[in-house]
Amino acid sequence: MSKDIFFDRVTVLGVGLIGASFSLALKKHGLCGHICGFGRKESNLIVARERGIIDSFYLDPSRAVAGSGLVVLCLPVGLFLETATAIKSSLMADAVVTDVGSVKGRLVSRLEEILSDRAFFVGGHPIAGSEKSGIGTADPDLFRGRRCIVTETGNTRSAALKLVVDLWRSIGALVEKMDPQEHDRVFGAVSHLPHVIAYEMINTIDEIDSSYLEYAGRGLADVTRIASSSPELWRDICILNRENLVRFIDAFIGRLQRVREDVSSGEADRLEGEFTKAKALRDGIGQD
Repeated sequence: MSKDIFFDRVTVLGVGLIGASFSLALKKHGLCGHICGFGRKESNLIVARERGIIDSFYLDPSRAVAGSGLVVLCLPVGLFLETATAIKSSLMADAVVTDVGSVKGRLVSRLEEILSDRAFFVGGHPIAGSEKSGIGTADPDLFRGRRCIVTETGNTRSAALKLVVDLWRSIGALVEKMDPQEHDRVFGAVSHLPHVIAYEMINTIDEIDSSYLEYAGRGLADVTRIASSSPELWRDICILNRENLVRFIDAFIGRLQRVREDVSSGEADRLEGEFTKAKALRDGIGQD
């Protein structure tokens, strides 16, 4: 890992939980001189500045990125393309632009295309955070010991890739490189699908009888925790990874249909076998 990473000026576009935590991590590890923030709510940016999360802010992203050697997209992924287009002409020549979004795939290709004659884009996705949002729970150690996916394509500049990899490692993340398309298949299955299921599990109970939710215990709370996530964020993720997600939803419907048939016909042994298999797989998942 490089010991020489330092940016005179960094811009964080989107000062929510991830953006604020990233800013605090940069400050904690002495990796930057000045952090400029951009966001859609001035009140949030004022609080971020008062708490020392950022040093300055603008409500215009093109002004926020001027003079920054590193620009980090921490907005909902549905805003990435229009934001990249808006900031393109204001970027410092050869600036590095990266992101923390949960979707890569064709989005990476489009960002590379938009920014290609001005800056170097390298996709990033820290597997951190929670169902909560906002700067109230920002943590400079949020990424320590957590996996961070960095995407590499045929257009990725090797020096920019190394810088982004070293940067995440410098704040404690465990970096893994991955093709953007493979990224979307993996996280469509282990992240995007579970979020859709959690949202619709709550909606299903509401449809059966909304009063039943008053009797929910720890089990329902645990299995639907991520349904408290930002609807705007997950709307964009679902649309941008729709091809993988539709296929995985179909696979889930198929499994539910088989379980339905086993329940309907009283196939106790098959049900126990399904549940035993799932328990073993779940018990093997690493814990945070």
